[in-house]
Amino acid sequence: MQLENLQILGFRATITSVNDTLSQINEIKQDEEIIQLLNADAIAGKNHIVHGVNQAFLAFERGENLAKDISVEIALRCSAQRQISKAFNILGLKEGEMNLVAILINCGDYASDLSSIFTLDDDVLIADDNKLKEIYKISDVESENMSIEDIIIDRITKLTVDY
Repeated sequence: MQLENLQILGFRATITSVNDTLSQINEIKQDEEIIQLLNADAIAGKNHIVHGVNQAFLAFERGENLAKDISVEIALRCSAQRQISKAFNILGLKEGEMNLVAILINCGDYASDLSSIFTLDDDVLIADDNKLKEIYKISDVESENMSIEDIIIDRITKLTVDY
C-alpha cells in the first residue's frame, strides 16, 4: 500500500443516512482507491490532513497501525486519537447538514461524481480556530504559543512517539 496521489476537496452536504452515503461513495471508487469523508469542521487545514494521512500510511509500513483498515487509521491520525470511537465522534459523518472534507487517495478525478452527491465548496476547509479549540480541547496558553493547526499536527505526531 503506497500513497501515490492525494486530493483534498471540500463539500457541503445533507446526510440523510450515513450508511447510504457510504454506499454511494463505495460505488464511485475502484477497489484499491480510498475515498475518506471527514467532518471538515474538525480539520485545521490541508497540512493537518496531509500529515494525518502520511502518519497513517507510515503506521501501516511500520506495523504500528491502531486500526486494521487504512481509512479508519486516517480518521484516527487526523483526529489525534487512539480510540476509534473518539475519532469518529470528532471526524465521523453524522446525519443532517454538515461540512465535509473528501480525501481521495490513489484515485481518479471524482470531483464531478462527488459533486453529484454533495455541493463542492472548498471554503469549508477554512478553519474556525474557536471551534477547533473546543473540539480538540486546546487551551488559550497552548494557542498563544503555536497555531491551532500546528498544535493538532503535534498531537498527531505524538501518537507515534507514544506508541
